[in-house]
Amino acid sequence: GTSTKRFFDLMDTYPDSKFSALVDNTDTFEALSTFAKSKALKISLWMDINCGMNRTGIIPDESAVALYQKMDADPNIEILGLHAYDGHIHHKDVVERKKACDNAFANVIDLKKNLVSKGLKVNGIVAGGSPTFPFHAKRESVEASPGTTLLWDAGYAASFPEMEFLPAAVLLTRIVSKPNENTVCLDLGHKHMASEMPFPRVQFLNMNDCIQKGQSEEHFVLGCENVTHLKVGAVCYALPVHICPTVAKYEALQVVSEGQVIESWKVAARNQQISI
Repeated sequence: GTSTKRFFDLMDTYPDSKFSALVDNTDTFEALSTFAKSKALKISLWMDINCGMNRTGIIPDESAVALYQKMDADPNIEILGLHAYDGHIHHKDVVERKKACDNAFANVIDLKKNLVSKGLKVNGIVAGGSPTFPFHAKRESVEASPGTTLLWDAGYAASFPEMEFLPAAVLLTRIVSKPNENTVCLDLGHKHMASEMPFPRVQFLNMNDCIQKGQSEEHFVLGCENVTHLKVGAVCYALPVHICPTVAKYEALQVVSEGQVIESWKVAARNQQISI
């Protein structure tokens, strides 16, 4: 579709950058190959492997071998290697997580061995996400692919304390109402924080004696034993349980050092617009 053309337009527009794409089926591969041939270009592709996530990727069996062989035989294709995302692995126990990671990755290794035995070259493997990158980082010729490590959140901090990352993104919110003696409301609605996670959706730094009960567009409702000590207008600091969809809700991040805003980082994922 239009995304195929856009992939090539990106390469034309930014010739000093290297672009690559994931392929997990013959139709996508052939569409890219046909377009590359028409433009007399050689493009870089990874074969995406389903190692248990069951979201994207080809099963690492003979169908994967057949697709890889087609890609290898195509003069307009440079195969960069295999891509395997194991986002389904998030065991809290590090031993169990490593075992699950190794078991899932074993299928990728077996596929690589099968490909090499047939005379095919596998230049590299990109594998894993944040929960499993410590294991993949120790593998030879494997590039780990963590993302949440850049802005660690309360969810991963609680689940994977052995990684010792510090949460870097904090939401500033205020108490806007106390509708009754056991309820406070903050201005931390869906428009300000991702809502796909179950409660609790944040970890408060200065108000942990309340239960998170409800969230709507503009509001976040907490149930508390007693709210007399909580003042309307008071500032609360909250660590998101899931930072990834939350950060895209803001134009920029304010960088704070020693209590002072020293810089502002523009959020590239905000205001998405297709210009190519």
